[in-house]
Amino acid sequence: MSTYDLVADLPLRIEGYALEGLEQDTSSDFMRKSTVIRLRGAGEEGVGEDVVYEPVDHEIAQDAGPTLPLAGDWTVGSFADRLATLDLFPKEPQRDVSRLYRAWAYESAALDLALRQAGRPLHEVVGRQPRPLTFVVSLRLGEPPTLEPVTRRLERYPTLRFKLDPTASWDDRLIAELVATGAVDSVDFKGLYTGTIVDTPADPAFYRRVVEAFPNAWIEDPKLTPEIDELLVPHRERITWDANIHSIADIEALPFAPRMVNLKPSRLGGIRPLFDAYDHCAQHGIGAYGGGQFELGPGRGQIQYLASLFHPDAPNDTSPTGFHVMDPPPGLPASPLPPAPSATGFRWDPTAVTAEPGARAPGSGVPQPGKAAPSMRRSGLRRGQRWSRRRGPAIRHHRLRRGRARVRPRESPPDEGALARGREECRSRRCDEPTCVRVRFS
Repeated sequence: MSTYDLVADLPLRIEGYALEGLEQDTSSDFMRKSTVIRLRGAGEEGVGEDVVYEPVDHEIAQDAGPTLPLAGDWTVGSFADRLATLDLFPKEPQRDVSRLYRAWAYESAALDLALRQAGRPLHEVVGRQPRPLTFVVSLRLGEPPTLEPVTRRLERYPTLRFKLDPTASWDDRLIAELVATGAVDSVDFKGLYTGTIVDTPADPAFYRRVVEAFPNAWIEDPKLTPEIDELLVPHRERITWDANIHSIADIEALPFAPRMVNLKPSRLGGIRPLFDAYDHCAQHGIGAYGGGQFELGPGRGQIQYLASLFHPDAPNDTSPTGFHVMDPPPGLPASPLPPAPSATGFRWDPTAVTAEPGARAPGSGVPQPGKAAPSMRRSGLRRGQRWSRRRGPAIRHHRLRRGRARVRPRESPPDEGALARGREECRSRRCDEPTCVRVRFS
């Protein structure tokens, strides 16, 4: 029986739904918007998050309100079939891939609702035990690039591991400084993007400097020109793929059999495509890791939950988002994250396990290319330690009434006190990425 078959026949009753807009200013003058989908039925609510990147697509959907004909008695599988017959966008989306992101939002909300109506958590239904979740922190180092974003985090969290985006402006001195930290687990060349502000040059000399400087780091999304392909032949076991993985067919179409791929749930676009991809990778000996899409709401916890079930020992780009603010606060959880599934549904409840300020796991547990993954059975927490929820600053909620979003403008940037209060008051999570420019092209 496939993993999807384990959830496909779960009964699902939908009586109505609502949309909730979230937004957050980023450090690079980019306003990130997302939409929480709230399906309701039989006295329960299921949530998912639409992580479409273009703000206008969120605004159009939120202005239109809950107009889709979703009410009825379904199963998780039949509801997905129903969604496939509907146009989830009142107007044509800015990018076609956005259709996958929105389908994931509705299907993840449906899975959460079906599980809550059944009174069961996801891990029980799929027969997997949540395990401590290894994560890396994804960073760009600015322009001109400096070591400071890395050292600032390591000063407070010395066991952190990083996934970095190399750029052509990395000089030999910076590379040597990064090597000296011993904290770089992955380098993302962004080689599959064209005509965007996150492009990197297909320069063999640039690739050689980075690849040889970090001989144990994963190499994500290289641009395989003939020269670079030849250069990377000895390093193929370290090459992983992300931006081009939307389906099993994309995995099978890769230029050579991968050792590992990034399975982003929203990029796969549904429960069945995602679960089938998990099964495919397991059957073919392909490793998997997870990544976020700048979630502001419940979607962040859902991808952490999935990673804890299907690839907990991998270098998951699913870190607590507190690490991505300019100055990460003390008391954030270290890798590996202890399991925190909700008692029912498809949700990750960080209030279930909280950490005292400064509590750290003894090691990152991140597998290195060419090495076996270490055991992840130890969380590194002493008995009685708990991890606390970290809430994002300056995330504005827009409850929709009569199809309209209530916007609460902020007249001036908040001071540190306001940010601290925001962390305590806001019920949503912060972004996945440290810079805004990246998310527009993920």
